[in-house]
Amino acid sequence: MFIVTGGAGFIGSNLVHELNAHGICDILIVDNLADPRKFVNLHGARYIDYLDKREFRRAIHENSVGVQDVKAIFHQGACSNTLEDDGVYMMDNNFQYTKEVLAFAIQTGASLVFASTAAVYGLSGPGRFAPSIENERPLNVYGFSKLVFDHYFRHRVSNAQVPISAVGLRYFNVYGPREQHKGRMASVIHHFTDQLRTTGKIRLFRGSGDYGDGEQRRDFVYVRDLAKLNMYFAQVGPYAPRSEDSPRTYRGVVNAGTGQCRSFNDVAHALMAVHGQVPIEYIDFPSDLAGRYQHFTEADLGGLRELGCGLAMTPLEEGIRETYETIAKIEASK
Repeated sequence: MFIVTGGAGFIGSNLVHELNAHGICDILIVDNLADPRKFVNLHGARYIDYLDKREFRRAIHENSVGVQDVKAIFHQGACSNTLEDDGVYMMDNNFQYTKEVLAFAIQTGASLVFASTAAVYGLSGPGRFAPSIENERPLNVYGFSKLVFDHYFRHRVSNAQVPISAVGLRYFNVYGPREQHKGRMASVIHHFTDQLRTTGKIRLFRGSGDYGDGEQRRDFVYVRDLAKLNMYFAQVGPYAPRSEDSPRTYRGVVNAGTGQCRSFNDVAHALMAVHGQVPIEYIDFPSDLAGRYQHFTEADLGGLRELGCGLAMTPLEEGIRETYETIAKIEASK
């Protein structure tokens, strides 16, 4: 049995579909469908059970989850709204909930892969994205809620209190299919496509943060690559490490990105290669984002490679092309 929390969300649903693609269907999906738009992400997916997040947490406390032989837990469930300012809610949903999932994984002996975020790095500049405390300065309570659990987890690991394989993946700027429900929190790839289709142009920020027009840079990572990384560290499917001593025990918090920043101009041109040429309009940088906007992100993959993971990441142009091929297939199947 495999458990995917946040299984109807963006990353979680893509993980479920990737597991399915390799014949893995004994999946318990955990999510919160207060936003019912997410259920369409599971169209065509195969799984055997579903639990509301609140019921799952209650069942953990009461030792009544009722599943046998849990091989791995993929903990993708979280509030990822960077504009959420209810710190009590965010700390319960992202920090306390993840502590409970870790305890459950240890109790059952299951491997755990959990979602962290590059938001913990705040306004770090080039060369400052290694997962170390001097680089970790989140700009919002979302990033803080994730960082607090990372601290908690690393402390337990250093004190030999995590007897299972458990890895945190700090997701960088994720894009791909099945993010339409995320609204403002969807990737720029999603938003630029909407602009292109509705206005016939793509709007990028003028120069800001010492970068030229549209030259602000991010590490854009394809969601399918993150599904593969999750499966690698859970040691399941074709992405599992192949070695004489497998299965291995992995422990740590590492970055999950491509290791290569790309500009927003690059994104615009990659989208136009798929959707057709349109003008680019450069607009003023919003004053309310000053001091709260990451002009640059680029994953340091040293920790990932030190754990033995050599999976190649999909180049931006290829990932964008595959994204819209997948979306076209989803639309055709309706």
